[in-house]
Amino acid sequence: MKLWDLFMAFGTATMLGYGGGPAIIPLYENQVVTRYEWMNTDEFGKALAFGNALPGPIATKLAAYIGFKVAGYAGAAVALTAVVLPTAIVMILLAGVMLKLSNNPFVRGMIRGIQPVIFVMMAMLAYDFVKYAIQPIAGPVPFLPLLIAAGFFVLVHYYHLNAVWGIIGALIVGALFMRGG
Repeated sequence: MKLWDLFMAFGTATMLGYGGGPAIIPLYENQVVTRYEWMNTDEFGKALAFGNALPGPIATKLAAYIGFKVAGYAGAAVALTAVVLPTAIVMILLAGVMLKLSNNPFVRGMIRGIQPVIFVMMAMLAYDFVKYAIQPIAGPVPFLPLLIAAGFFVLVHYYHLNAVWGIIGALIVGALFMRGG
C-alpha cells in the first residue's frame, strides 16, 4: 500500500505541477506533509535544502529521498518512476501537437494565464522558507543564516557569481559554523 501511495502522491503532484521542479515543490509538500504525513514541514524543508545543494532536478531528488525514507529502495524506485514515467509518456505523445499549436493564440493565452499562478506558488514556497534564513542560531553570529542569504543574493544577482560557488560556500560556512542543533 505504501508503494501505491508513493506512486499516486508523486505521480499526481508531478502531473499537476505545471512549470517544472520549483513549481512542483509546494504540491510535493502538500502530499508528503499534509496528506500522507510522511514528514513534517521542518523535515521537508531540510530535505529540500539538501536536495537543492546537489546537482540535478529537484523533483527527482526529493522523490528518491522521500520514497527511500518511506519504503526503502523500492520506495525510491517507485517515487522516481512516478515522477519520470507519466510526464515522459505525455511529452512523447504531445510533442508533435505542441509544435503545431505553439503559435495558436489560445495556447499562448493559456501559457500566459498560468504564469501568475506559477509565480504565486514559487513565492509561497519562498515565504515558507524565509524562516530558515532569518532564524537565529546559537553562537557568536546568531544571524549567520540571514548573512548567508543576503550575501548569496548580492553575489549572484549583482556580481553574477555562478550560483554553484554560492552553494559550495554556504555548505562550507554551514559545516564550520552552524553545526549545532
